Amino acid sequence: MAFKTDIQIAREAAKRPIQEIGAKLGLSSDDLLPYGHDKGKVSQSFIDSVQDRPDGKLILVTAINPTPAGEGKTTTTVGLGDGLNRIGKKAAVCIREASLGPNFGMKGGAAGGGYAQIVPMEEMNLHFTGDFHAITSAHNLLAAMIDNHIYWGNELEIDTRRVVWRRVVDMNDRALRQIAASLGGVPNGFPRETGFDITVASEVMAILCLSRNLADLQERLGAMIVAYRRDRSPIYARDIKADGAMTVLLKDAMQPNLVQTLENNPAFVHGGPFANIAHGCNSVIATTTALKLADYVVTEAGFGADLGAEKFMNIKCRKAGLAPSVVVVVATVRAMKMNGGVTKADLGTENVDAVMQGCGNLGQHIENVKSFGVPVVVAINHFVTDTDAEVQAVKDYVAAQGAEAILSRHWELGSEGSADLAQRVAEIADGDSANFAPLYPDDMPLFRKIETIAKRIYRADEVLADQKIRNQLKDWEDQGYGDLPVCMAKTQYSFSTDPDLRGAPRDFSVPVREVRLSAGAGFVVVICGEIMTMPGLPRVPSAEAIKLNADGDVEGLF
Repeated sequence: MAFKTDIQIAREAAKRPIQEIGAKLGLSSDDLLPYGHDKGKVSQSFIDSVQDRPDGKLILVTAINPTPAGEGKTTTTVGLGDGLNRIGKKAAVCIREASLGPNFGMKGGAAGGGYAQIVPMEEMNLHFTGDFHAITSAHNLLAAMIDNHIYWGNELEIDTRRVVWRRVVDMNDRALRQIAASLGGVPNGFPRETGFDITVASEVMAILCLSRNLADLQERLGAMIVAYRRDRSPIYARDIKADGAMTVLLKDAMQPNLVQTLENNPAFVHGGPFANIAHGCNSVIATTTALKLADYVVTEAGFGADLGAEKFMNIKCRKAGLAPSVVVVVATVRAMKMNGGVTKADLGTENVDAVMQGCGNLGQHIENVKSFGVPVVVAINHFVTDTDAEVQAVKDYVAAQGAEAILSRHWELGSEGSADLAQRVAEIADGDSANFAPLYPDDMPLFRKIETIAKRIYRADEVLADQKIRNQLKDWEDQGYGDLPVCMAKTQYSFSTDPDLRGAPRDFSVPVREVRLSAGAGFVVVICGEIMTMPGLPRVPSAEAIKLNADGDVEGLF
């Protein structure tokens, strides 16, 4: 049986004007700044006007560790949102924007799949409303102003060896990870070593996703540490006088984007920090606004629950005062088999034993999410090769873990296939059984926070960090940053820092390579193992297959 591609399905969608979608949430045409016919930005004045309304129920969608077999977390998020609307609930979806890096690299887009997608799919996966470009420009404006300050006399006495503000570009480009800047003689400034990160790893991205309004945004931007003097005293973005101009560049990007699902239900798509190198959640302003406008808000956190959900709970919820009512963990039979040792080529063959062997990964995620005091539902994202025996094996395993697994066929059938999942999720959310609490308190020392995540979430034996890193953490505590949460940067493919170690490994260490203080965003980034804050392209990047056809339509996006 031949299935249509995601982009074919998206192109055939019967989209409604964005004003009609906004009207479902009580937005007038004056409250929406349209970007074409099918997307718009919600005004800050409208957001301010609804703050006295009660919040709806917050539903988090997360997943097992990703495998080449595919899990479909965003697809399930969209399918669940449509399913809730199908059963008569007023629901909205909140997801992140797509980065150009993985679009042209290996991962592909971030708009869902099959008949559970957000549209316009092509624009969402490319330039969209320009938010990422604005973030890139604001970040690099600050970088330019730092070097310019040094060139014109360095009044702040910046130690050029200790400029910690790198540049960013929204593309996978390993050649830019480490560079020499200001070469070419006196007119070009003072040569120094620097580098690039991908835009989604920028602290500016994190700040935009954690800020409540423009005033909060500017204050956080000003608090970013960009360099140090010889006496190790910090220099902030506000010292460079860049925070005002950066806020101007981000003025429109700060407004949440409203689009629609294939079934014409409202979806907010705003912000996009990666979860393996950043905090992996859509913007606070989009989520909190959606909660004022809908009775149920379905949001997602990047990659597996060991990364995205952990950061959603310990960073986003802590900072924004949010509390999820229920968490949906997405799993597939195919991914269970890969975790059980089956190769990708053999996934189409029934193998109940391999399913059972691979369920340890799912079980650890269930246990981890429950440790935050939130009830868990497992969504089995259906693939056509799944057999009844394999699906039942997952259901039985999950039941033994004290949770419930529900088969969902949203990819194939849209909301018709996710109605059962939606019904159960709504029942649990309405039951108010959640008793959410972060994993660690604010006043726990920074290194102990790292150890807590490594041992309780990853199940590591120990954290390895040399004395220089431990001293750096202690210095930050002495400077008043000890109450910040930690943002772990590690591989998404394993609970460990070894991407090839699948399942639920034990008896391993977590090596910390570097720590970075994101004082404006309000967390400490902990870089573990071989993870890179600037990804590279694979041997055969997706970009090779992306083109315009004879009709001028985009082909090759997925």
